[in-house]
Amino acid sequence: MFKKLFQVWKIKDLRNNILFVLGILVIFRIAAQIPMPGVNLVALKDYFSNNQILGLLNIFTGGGMSNFSLVMLGIGPYITSSIIFQLLTMIVPRLEEMNKEESGRQKINQFTRIATVPFAALQAYGMITLLQRTSNIPIIEDLTAWKYATMITTITAGTMFLVWLGELITEKKIGNGISILIFAGIVSSVPGAVGRTIATFDINQITSLVGFIFIALATIALIVYISEGQRNIPVSYAKRVRGMRMYGGMDTHLPLKVNQAGMIPIIFAISIIMFPPMVAQFFMGSGSQFILGAANFVVDLFNNQLFYAIIYFVLVVAFTYFYTSIIFHPNQIAENLQKQGAFIPGIRPGKMTEEYLAGTVHRIVFTGALFLGFVAILPLLLQAVTGVQALTISGASLLIVVGVVIESMKQIESQLTMRDYEGF
Repeated sequence: MFKKLFQVWKIKDLRNNILFVLGILVIFRIAAQIPMPGVNLVALKDYFSNNQILGLLNIFTGGGMSNFSLVMLGIGPYITSSIIFQLLTMIVPRLEEMNKEESGRQKINQFTRIATVPFAALQAYGMITLLQRTSNIPIIEDLTAWKYATMITTITAGTMFLVWLGELITEKKIGNGISILIFAGIVSSVPGAVGRTIATFDINQITSLVGFIFIALATIALIVYISEGQRNIPVSYAKRVRGMRMYGGMDTHLPLKVNQAGMIPIIFAISIIMFPPMVAQFFMGSGSQFILGAANFVVDLFNNQLFYAIIYFVLVVAFTYFYTSIIFHPNQIAENLQKQGAFIPGIRPGKMTEEYLAGTVHRIVFTGALFLGFVAILPLLLQAVTGVQALTISGASLLIVVGVVIESMKQIESQLTMRDYEGF
């Protein structure tokens, strides 16, 4: 490993790219600490400490939301826009055709960036309204219409600024810029959690702390194992004679990843499971006893750890199957194999190949869905097993961190390999 690090540092352009990315991350962390003017930060931090749902969102923004910073929404609106257009490219034939060409993909990316602006404005409006209506202490002082518009514009600009930073990182080919920004936001909360654990450490908790570390390391190992795991379907190419030469006759394989859906099912599940309690919080100040009682019931129901864990797990598993069925098309793969003169040994080309691939993917997805469901409810399991609250980590956050590290390492290794070939 140290040899690789020395080799990376020795190559000037690769070293400069890494330093550039680190500089961008420093700028991101500085922006996340700059609060909007006229905000009661003490009341805001108290509100977030008592709100589990917004606390989860705050992790993904690197603490920017609890500071009411210029980039308080992070790149959440961009992720929402990306998911929507990713789904549309699989549903709308016109977008599907555009996605097959490089120029078409560039246009879709441009549409995604444009759609991020109204999404960011709507989320900024909703967040400001939610904080004003549900907090006992006024968080934003003298909230006039002009101040409302100024805050929404500033927050939207902050989101687009992060999107631009993410694209700058992506251009350096050290990893996906958007994922690295999320990674930086998640990792930034680790020192604070460690500091709180040390400050409140009790010698009687040593067993729980050791258990927590062991479970965390085992979970990281499992995430790496599942993320890299794949089922190789053997594929053979028939021999063809053209003129005096023979082509084909190769044996290769078709890789099917265990976790094809990645983080998307967890993001979908979080969006769905957070919607009812957030809507209910809008009606906490209602004058109607019926509406107030219904709002309190919904909030209390989703604060129940057992109910929350069951619903979260079921939604993640369901969305894993749903998203995999959207992105994986066994009929197209079977058709392409048949056109190329390829076949799966023991399986007839055409319909039987399609059914074989569909059945294999369903069995693989079952393992991937259970894995994502386990990762999603990991914080609740850690709280129940270890009893350590300060170091509780989000399973989704852990999956993102591990995934970003693996992706960045692969891109750096590919650049090293490319430079080895240049030496020849």
